[in-house]
Amino acid sequence: MSMNATTNPHVSTAEARELLVDLVSIPSPSGEEAEAVEALVEFFERHGREVSVDEVGNVRAPADDAVLLTSHVDTVPGEIPVEVEATDDDEVLWGRGSVDATGPLAAMAAAAVNTGVSFVGVVGEETSSRGARHLVTDRDQPGAVINGEPSGATGITLGYRGFLSGTYVATSESGHTSRPDSNAIQHAIRWWSAVEDAFETDHYEPIFEQVTTKPVGIDGGSSDDGLSVEATLEAQLRIPPSLDAESVRETAETHLEVGTVSWNEPIPPVMESPRTEVARAFRVAIRAEGGDPRLLRKTGTSDMNIYAGAWDCPMVTYGPGDSDLDHAPDERLSLSEYDQSVAVLERVASTLVEKAAETGESA
Repeated sequence: MSMNATTNPHVSTAEARELLVDLVSIPSPSGEEAEAVEALVEFFERHGREVSVDEVGNVRAPADDAVLLTSHVDTVPGEIPVEVEATDDDEVLWGRGSVDATGPLAAMAAAAVNTGVSFVGVVGEETSSRGARHLVTDRDQPGAVINGEPSGATGITLGYRGFLSGTYVATSESGHTSRPDSNAIQHAIRWWSAVEDAFETDHYEPIFEQVTTKPVGIDGGSSDDGLSVEATLEAQLRIPPSLDAESVRETAETHLEVGTVSWNEPIPPVMESPRTEVARAFRVAIRAEGGDPRLLRKTGTSDMNIYAGAWDCPMVTYGPGDSDLDHAPDERLSLSEYDQSVAVLERVASTLVEKAAETGESA
């Protein structure tokens, strides 16, 4: 790690907040992360850290690999005016990405500088996870991973469901609508109804333990030449840790009588133990910062699923923000919670570096 007289290796609370506001002020929907990536690179350079941008656009600041702090640079689309609102006892930052996941990203960047651990800001999490997928093939496994997503300053996320998506396509001959023969649109509807029925469970079972199904797009009608009826249905299925993508895919295809489904590369579910060194370090750090630790399981999917599928090391997901505000039109983040999360991350990273040094595993 290079240093010179013009750099300051320490990030103050004010500087950490400034980084957050700067990043939230830069629109960075998936595929348009370049300006935010540049801002992150400049931040690490100002603080004397080695930093580069890899071939897919990830910001990589390697250092002590006892722990890797990583979150995503991209956000979902949507403009929310950036504003810092003063309340009676706090300040609140409004803006797209303040929660998901620019808040966790900025907190991790500050903590990485202040503790000397590795950092990666990945791209494309909101679409294909291309940044995380590239990362696991292009670097060695770290000692531990802390993935950045909103959990609240006192929340520790240990589990996510997996994800399987696909495109159903069917074609049928055209004919008068008075005929009883089913057309492609009916075939698509019947297949999807059968899939939903196949995964229906007791409503008292926690959502995290269920396969949930969601059609996210459907298109159908006469072909351009008028000789056939075509239908396309975009489907998503969430997979609990008790199952795998292959078994879910097979169940869905069992009900496929007409048409074909093209499946995308699945993301496996993940459920980490609460007894790892990383989880323990978070519980201690959260209590030290005045909080009451909460263990969480999320019904969605994150890049932690990608890391867990490739690396055999302990990991959790953590970051400031209320996940109910993910992608919402009123996305906003408490700045005092953000400050608290930076302090927690610094405590955790320092603890993991010390433990790795004791066992001779520090990079």
